Amino acid sequence: MGKRFALGVAAVLALIPALALGQGYPSRPVRMIIPFAPGGASDFVGRIIQPKLGELLGQQIVIENRGGAAGNIGLEAAAKADPDGYTVFLGNIGTIAINAAVFHSLAVKPTRDFIAVTEIVDVPGVLVANTSFSPSTVKELVAYAKANPGKLNYASPGSGSQNRLEMELFRQAAGGLDMLHIPYKGGAGPAVTALIAGETQLMFTTAPSALGFIKGGRLKVLAVTSAKRIAALPEVPTMVESGFPRSVTGSWQGIFVPKGTPQQAVDKLFTVTQQVMKAPDVVERLATGGVDVVLSASPKAFAEFVALESERWGQVAREVGATVD
Repeated sequence: MGKRFALGVAAVLALIPALALGQGYPSRPVRMIIPFAPGGASDFVGRIIQPKLGELLGQQIVIENRGGAAGNIGLEAAAKADPDGYTVFLGNIGTIAINAAVFHSLAVKPTRDFIAVTEIVDVPGVLVANTSFSPSTVKELVAYAKANPGKLNYASPGSGSQNRLEMELFRQAAGGLDMLHIPYKGGAGPAVTALIAGETQLMFTTAPSALGFIKGGRLKVLAVTSAKRIAALPEVPTMVESGFPRSVTGSWQGIFVPKGTPQQAVDKLFTVTQQVMKAPDVVERLATGGVDVVLSASPKAFAEFVALESERWGQVAREVGATVD
């Protein structure tokens, strides 16, 4: 009797999230965890989609910036949240596909602990330099680095970050450029600020994180990492045009919910998010910041994409020996 009672209680508890949704989901504000501080690409995207998402869901979307540890603080908070449909996670290539390969003590396994809802954007990267840096093209950069081994410093948000891995791929493709890596605790803030100040000479970062500084003449841009030129910087060549096809990368972002979230909530979030990302004003505002809308065909398709990306970047991390600083 005791065992049957316990099983019965467990079954009822498992049904509570679904029963709550049956009353009309969502019936209260929805929290969106962004695993980075304000000012970066994730915050840029989140703030743009927030109003429209709230409008179509009929509830306020409350953004919670939980930065730190390369996004892992926000990642863990989202994974441990109640799987009731009222916590969504704005994950990106770093938190979802890269960190698990670098932070070996990470308690969260994204492909296990989250349900992938849909990809929403792809954020192109840029190769930027301090304005006093003499090279103005990738070709000139390679020649300068080879003529001055060990004299160039490049910044990143950390040894296991996408920005670091992008630079390592570039260094390898250019014949093993001898440059010093300087890690910072954050990309859009500390690393970019240090680059502007001249503490370092180069870095890869997301276009939204650097666009204002590029337009304002405080950073020099050498190339974009997208497969084609971006509307926000039409005069800037791609890494492909510069002779480095393997340096085509982007920082995709997508909506995730904790494992166990009822299917009804997943389906509604998928449908509504797709509508948000097709709204002309949302598309235009994102494009102004150099961000492209990219949508998944289904949650299943997005989950498959995430699995492939995790495998791809895990291999890159192993190849370059990326470690935690």
